[in-house]
Amino acid sequence: MNIVFCGTPDFSVPPLAGLVAAGHHIQAVFTQPDKPKGRGQQVQKTPVKIEAEKHGIPVHQPANLKDPETIELLQQLNPDLMVVVAYGLIIPQNILDIPRHGCWNIHASLLPKWRGAAPIHRAILAGDETTGVAIMHMEAGLDTGPVYHMYPTDIRPDDTGQSLHDRLSHMGAEAIISCVAELESGQLPEAQTQDHDQATYAHKLKKTESRIDWNLPAIEIERQIRAFNPWPGTQAVIQGETFKLWHAHVVSSTSTADPGTLVEASKKRLVVQCGEAQLSILDLQKAGKKRMPVGAFMAAKQDWYTV
Repeated sequence: MNIVFCGTPDFSVPPLAGLVAAGHHIQAVFTQPDKPKGRGQQVQKTPVKIEAEKHGIPVHQPANLKDPETIELLQQLNPDLMVVVAYGLIIPQNILDIPRHGCWNIHASLLPKWRGAAPIHRAILAGDETTGVAIMHMEAGLDTGPVYHMYPTDIRPDDTGQSLHDRLSHMGAEAIISCVAELESGQLPEAQTQDHDQATYAHKLKKTESRIDWNLPAIEIERQIRAFNPWPGTQAVIQGETFKLWHAHVVSSTSTADPGTLVEASKKRLVVQCGEAQLSILDLQKAGKKRMPVGAFMAAKQDWYTV
């Protein structure tokens, strides 16, 4: 199977590596242009570009897919299939029409739920019990195309944005290999139209969402901490100081204290009153300092002790 692969971040790497390992001919990889990152603002290759170069696959990095040269290149490649995974650029209809079997997208949700840019984080934030991977036949709309297969997985109580990201990435690799094999053998079922009335949208994450509002129920704050781990993280004010919270769990007890009040502080416990129930903080980080387990942190905060 001659395949053109489009992807950019870490999430896209296992599907690319899996297709190569399965023996498919990846004619070309399209990935976003390299960008400066980090404190030194050094230009860094995208994760997909790094993986493609390991296998000697030609890499193309157009700023968009509308220029005539890119369209002509894809027409000359004349691929059997285009696989798109977290590419980050809009693919116009005239390109969607080029591959013999169309363009397939690996999407990290059970469509039509959580269409859009941040399905993994939004599923955790919403308290969903399940999510998964969908293999979708792309069309011009945002994640609106018909779906060949969906592969569910439970969202575990301790799942973070990172752990769920990694699991779904590897599930996506297995899913695309399976679907391509079905296509080759003539056993691929007809793609099923999504129920558009049931669609929900996973809007892109913003740093402004990182601040914790202690007026919210503890269970919502705990989900926020997990969903935004590692990015954009969560910022909370405790005793007038700002911290990044990495790990916490809900305490069912409550008090008459105002939300945001420190209700218990000891050698091993740091508990804050929320709008509903309480939150026991297990790992936190002061700006410019290292992440610390609560026990190590509280050893230097004896003036906070309530017991």
